[in-house]
Amino acid sequence: MVVHTDRGSQYTGHRFQNLLTGYGLRSSMGGVGACWDNAVMEHFWGSLKHEWLLLAPQPTRDDIRRDVAAYIRYDNLDRNYAANGELSPVRYEQMTEKKVSCLT
Repeated sequence: MVVHTDRGSQYTGHRFQNLLTGYGLRSSMGGVGACWDNAVMEHFWGSLKHEWLLLAPQPTRDDIRRDVAAYIRYDNLDRNYAANGELSPVRYEQMTEKKVSCLT
């Protein structure tokens, strides 16, 4: 698994890098001054925070884990995106796979 971050000192430091390595994760960072490198994930985290997590209290880590998992399911299965022709990501992928399979 890859963890993509910006170049903040909290992410470039040895402590964080060792933590990633300890969990078998790889680090990926955006380029210097390249604000668009991480735009998709920044949008996802902002939506998660403002559309989901701030709407209900999460008193425990288990509550947060449950709510984050529920949001990821919602975002992939139910939420429609204009860029996908108003389809959810999963439905769009299914439609794309069908079109590609017809070509082969």
